[in-house]
Amino acid sequence: MRGVVGQLRAVPPSPEDSDGDGDGDGVFVAERERLVGLAYRLLGSLADAEDVVADPSLRWRQVDVATLERPAAYLTTMVTRRALDRLRRQARRREDYVGPWLPEPVPTGSDLTDVVRGAAGTDPADAVILAESLTLGFLTVLDRLDPLERAAFLLHDVFGEPYRSVSDVLDRREDACRQLVARARRHLATEHRRRRSIGPQRQQQLLAAFGAALASGDVDALRRHLTEDVVLVSDGGAKVRAARHPILGAHRVSRFLLGTSRRRPPDAMVTLLSINHEPALVVHDGAGASRAFVFETDGEQISAIRVIGNPDKLGAVNRFLCERSGGGSTVGAHDRTDRP
Repeated sequence: MRGVVGQLRAVPPSPEDSDGDGDGDGVFVAERERLVGLAYRLLGSLADAEDVVADPSLRWRQVDVATLERPAAYLTTMVTRRALDRLRRQARRREDYVGPWLPEPVPTGSDLTDVVRGAAGTDPADAVILAESLTLGFLTVLDRLDPLERAAFLLHDVFGEPYRSVSDVLDRREDACRQLVARARRHLATEHRRRRSIGPQRQQQLLAAFGAALASGDVDALRRHLTEDVVLVSDGGAKVRAARHPILGAHRVSRFLLGTSRRRPPDAMVTLLSINHEPALVVHDGAGASRAFVFETDGEQISAIRVIGNPDKLGAVNRFLCERSGGGSTVGAHDRTDRP
């Protein structure tokens, strides 16, 4: 599981990792998970994040680590700048994307504390911030920020870098970096509503009841599990059928879900997972995952549903399912959801 889950930890570099001791390979291995976690939050794609980190790993072998005062900071600069370059190159492609864009979903397992913990002694409040920074809702809002705002915010507020280090990474004055972070905070405060996390047992109860209501075809029963202002966003790209615009309100969302449930293949299975630190149902068969339904809740009801059906974005989910070999909690036939 470590290959998919562990890479997303926002662990600050430890003093041991930051000292130049001449062991270049050891430094890079120690920093790799943190670097992939940073790149994923910047790009919204684990595949792109792994690619962005792979190139510096090749360049790193040509660096004399003994000459570096802070090797970890050097690696952070390389990865951040490469990720920003990729964001700029992808800007036109994103404009041409068909329908809503959502980040690539990444399974985070059922034991959330194993994924979000930082360095030893991390404050519990920091762990909450780290988990929040991986949710699809948070990443979607980050994606609407200017790339420099996004990078400055992540480096300072999520990864705990001082403004002096952020200034070095972004090649901007410290006061300019402070302004970037302040603007990012204002956008996030306006556009992102803080979720209320619920425990694994409550997650399973809520999703089992939701699945049973969906299978029954009872629209009133389904609506009881949705907030009145629930929103459903479906990302299929140009490859699979999906709603081209967000669907708003309990009535419309429940009707949409019930309408699509009639197209469920008889051999489809549904597995309950945690994806990006939120409860999720993954529809899959022998060929792999076809949809990931990721749910945001207010603690009692479902307030947002994000559906990822673009097969290009289901790589991490398929890897996780393969590694687990069916080890997740599988929803019974009466609780199955369906392919939109």
